[in-house]
Amino acid sequence: MLTSARNEFSGKVTAIHDGAVNDEIEITLGGGDRLVAVITRTSTKSLGLQVGSDAIALIKAPWIILSVPDNGIRLSTRNRLEGTVKSVKPGAVNTEVEVSLKGGQTLAAIITQESAESLGLATGKPVVAFFKASHVIVGVKA
Repeated sequence: MLTSARNEFSGKVTAIHDGAVNDEIEITLGGGDRLVAVITRTSTKSLGLQVGSDAIALIKAPWIILSVPDNGIRLSTRNRLEGTVKSVKPGAVNTEVEVSLKGGQTLAAIITQESAESLGLATGKPVVAFFKASHVIVGVKA
């Protein structure tokens, strides 16, 4: 499978919380980071998801919100991953920031150049990535 999503993570389904319409799927990545996805019950069934299943999580880079740790921000997003800035690639309007996560995986975020500057993002600095559970696309290998 080839996709345009910059973030593709492999992991194991570690919890499924059934809902009337949507299910909440927890995927644990190598290194212990956990992602939460909200998908339809129909998708859970058609993908054959169950606790212990292998799964792929896709998150587009513009869906990632970055912050610096301990800045007092509280968000309603279910997903919060901590890491360090691996690289910052500034553009005229947007900047690509790569974040090294536990277990050696890399997350990519696209944020405005102004935001990157105001946060003081630079290689080696700690950073927190936030994204909504509804922005996680879940897949399995066919």
